Amino acid sequence: MIDIEQNDRPRAFVAIASFFVFGSAMAAYAGVTLLIPGTVLDRLWMLNKAGHALLASLAKPAGVGFFLLSALLGAAAIGWFRRRRWGWFLGTSMVAINAAGDLANLIVGEHLKGAVGAVIAGLLLIYMMRSRVRGYFT
Repeated sequence: MIDIEQNDRPRAFVAIASFFVFGSAMAAYAGVTLLIPGTVLDRLWMLNKAGHALLASLAKPAGVGFFLLSALLGAAAIGWFRRRRWGWFLGTSMVAINAAGDLANLIVGEHLKGAVGAVIAGLLLIYMMRSRVRGYFT
């Protein structure tokens, strides 16, 4: 296989890996606040009171789910930064699942949220599926 030089790195490579790192941190944060409620960390939920109310009713299962999501996003970031084929596959799979969730939001009536999310995830997925991006992974 031909080794691609660092200079041939796809333009959004670092941004996508950083997105996975940020997502992992936010999922871990959500997991902590759901499993250990009533701390100063709960203040950030002011940005999504309805989401917090729903998730708080599922506290332990939701918290564990967010920790699992955090681990998967962290693994995707590691695999992506290391240019591993499994990292590309895990990352694109997670973006595809997110796009499907956004489409489901669109269908159930959250039109703006669903449409914006589906467009962003769809464009990201199209970019990640490009042969130049796929080819950068060993």
